[in-house]
Amino acid sequence: MTDTAERTIPDFLPNAAEPVREHLAASTGLATFLQGAGALTLDERRLIAAQALVMLEQNYVHLPLKSAMYAVNPPQRLRLLIHRMERQTPQTMPPEWMFHAEMSEIFHSVRDLHTNYLLPEPFVGKIAFLPFLVDRYTDGQGAHFMVTHVAEGFSAPGFKPGVEITHWSGIPIADAVDLNAARFAGSNPEARRSRGVQSLTLRPLRIHLPPFEEWVNVSYLDEDGTKREFRESWRIVDNLPTFVDADSASSVAASQGLDLEADEIGRAKLLLFATHVLAQTRAAEAGEPAPALRAGEIATTLPEVFRAREVQTSAGTFGHLRIFTFSVDDLDAYLQELLRLISLLPDRGLILDVRDNGGGLVLAAELALQLFTPRRITPEPVQFVNTPLNLRICKRHQGDQQIDLGAWVPSMDQALEIGAVFSGAFPLSPEDAANSIGQQYFGPVVLVTNARCYSATDIFSAGFQDHGIGPVLGTDQCTGAGGANVWTQELLTTLLAGDPGSPYARLPKQAGMRVAIRRTLRVRDNSGTPVEDLGVTPDELHRLTRADLLEDNADLLERAGQILRGLTPHAVSITEASTDDGALRLKVKASNIDRLDVYVDQRPRASIDLSDGQADVTVPDAAAAQSARLEGFASGRLVASRTEQFR
Repeated sequence: MTDTAERTIPDFLPNAAEPVREHLAASTGLATFLQGAGALTLDERRLIAAQALVMLEQNYVHLPLKSAMYAVNPPQRLRLLIHRMERQTPQTMPPEWMFHAEMSEIFHSVRDLHTNYLLPEPFVGKIAFLPFLVDRYTDGQGAHFMVTHVAEGFSAPGFKPGVEITHWSGIPIADAVDLNAARFAGSNPEARRSRGVQSLTLRPLRIHLPPFEEWVNVSYLDEDGTKREFRESWRIVDNLPTFVDADSASSVAASQGLDLEADEIGRAKLLLFATHVLAQTRAAEAGEPAPALRAGEIATTLPEVFRAREVQTSAGTFGHLRIFTFSVDDLDAYLQELLRLISLLPDRGLILDVRDNGGGLVLAAELALQLFTPRRITPEPVQFVNTPLNLRICKRHQGDQQIDLGAWVPSMDQALEIGAVFSGAFPLSPEDAANSIGQQYFGPVVLVTNARCYSATDIFSAGFQDHGIGPVLGTDQCTGAGGANVWTQELLTTLLAGDPGSPYARLPKQAGMRVAIRRTLRVRDNSGTPVEDLGVTPDELHRLTRADLLEDNADLLERAGQILRGLTPHAVSITEASTDDGALRLKVKASNIDRLDVYVDQRPRASIDLSDGQADVTVPDAAAAQSARLEGFASGRLVASRTEQFR
C-alpha cells in the first residue's frame, strides 16, 4: 500500500528554526523566481561567449589534459556558438535559458569543478532547495539512499532521518542519482556519483541551471516498511554570504583553491540543517557564552570552520577534529584557533576529518600540515600552461607586492624556444611559512577523506600523504581530484587593467567565469604527479554504513580508532631550560624515542642516545641562545620535533 500526500513548502516556514526563520520566509517558488530571469541582450551573450573563449583557450591550464581524457574541444564549441549568434537578431535569438544551458554544458564538458560558467542576475547568490538531505550507504545488499537531515519545522507522514528513498519522481533512486551525476562536473566516477546524490535537494543557481521540474515526487519506505509518497516544490532563497573575495587583485585571491559548488552547498546546509552552528557563530561574534554543546565537544570561535571533540571507541579515547572549509578571511585567527583546539584534544591520537571540505585558501591548507609532523614541509608546486597571454600577465606582475608572478617568467619565456607545454613549477605557499610553527600535535594522526574533498583539500590530503604524516582513511576510493589554483574572470581583468591590449572585458549583470589557472604537482615520493583527475587514493577504505549516517559516524570513528591503536605516539619536550657558566642546560622528556639531536639557533650542537625517556643536555657557549630545536628519532626515523623560543 502506498500513502501519497501533497505538500507545499511554505507550510513549514512558520515553524523553521528561529535563527533562520525570517531569512527562509523570503524564499520564493521556482516559477515565481524565474519570472524575473532572462534580461541578457544578444550583445551581452556574445560578449560572455567571447570572454569564455579567451579564458578556456589561453588561460585554462588543464585544456591539454581534458581534451585528451574526455575527447572534448570547448574552444571549438564556443567558436560555433559565437558563429551562430552572429546570425541571430534580438527577435530570433533563442530563450535565455538555452544560452545558459549551452554555456554550462561547454564548461561542464571538461569535468573540472574549478572551471565554471557563473550565471548572471538574478541567479547570483541564490540556492534552490528541498528541506531535507539524502546520502548513500552500502551494506551486504548493495547501495541505499537514506534521508539524513530534515529541516526544522518540516514534516510528512513517517518522514524522518533513517527512511529510505526508493524513487525520485517515478525514477528508481539509483538511476535518478546517475542521471544527476551525468549533468554535473566531477573529475572521477566517485566524485560524480557523490555530486549526483548531493544535487538531489540542493542546487546553487550561480553554477547550475535551475531545476527543470517545479516539484519532485518523493517515494520512500517509513520505519514500518509502509510505502509512502509526497510532492515537494523547489524553493529559491538567498544563500549565506561567502568569506573571501576571490576577485580582488590580492595574494589571497590569487591563492584560491576552492570548489565553489561545495562552498555554496556547505553554507546552504548551515542555513537549513545546522542552525545551531549559526547560533554558535553569532554568540562568538558577540562575545557571549556558547550555546549548549554536544558531549565531549570543545567550544570554538570558528564553528563554521572547525568542530573539535573527544570520541570514545573500543580502541580508546581519541580526538576528532573536523575541518569543514579552508575558506577563511583571517589566516592568523584560523591558525591560532587550530593550535588552541589541538592543544585541548587527547594526545593519544587524532582523527583529522576533512570530508566534504571544498577547499579555499591554499595557504590555510598547506600551513596547517606542519602542526602534525616533525618533517619539513615541501609545499606543492604549481604550473601555468604556456601561452602568450599567461606570459603577458606574469611579466606585468613581476615583483608585484600583492601578486608576484616573476618566478614563472623565465621558463615561460624559454617555452617559445623549446615548445614546453607547461611552465616551471613553484609553490604558492612560501616554504618558510609552511615550516614556521613546527610540530604541535605529537600523537599519531589519521586523515579521513571522501570524494567531496576538493581543491585546497586535495592539496592538503596529498601533502599529508606525501610527507608520511599518517594513514589516509577514505570513505570513497579517491578524493575529488581538483588539483589547481583557480582565478576568476574578474581577477584576470583586474590583473591587466590599464593594458590597452588586454583581451578581457567586464561581464554584464554579474555574470562570471572561473578557470583552473595553475595545476598542482605532488612532492616527495610522488614528485611530479598531477593531482587533477587522479586525486588522493586512501591507504584504507571504509564505505559509509547506516550507523555512520544515523549515529554520527559511529562505524567510521571506530575504524579510525582501530588504526590509531596500532600506531605508536612519539613526543619530546623541554621541561626546564637554564644558563650557567655560559652554557645552555636543558632537561628533556621524551617518549618512544631512542636518539635526540639538539639544534641551537639552527645549528647542530648535540646528539645523545635515550634509554629511559629523560636526559640532561648541556650546550657550551650557548647562554645567549635565541631558540632550541629537539629532533627525536626512533630506529633512525625522525618521529618528533619540538622548538622552544627563549627570547
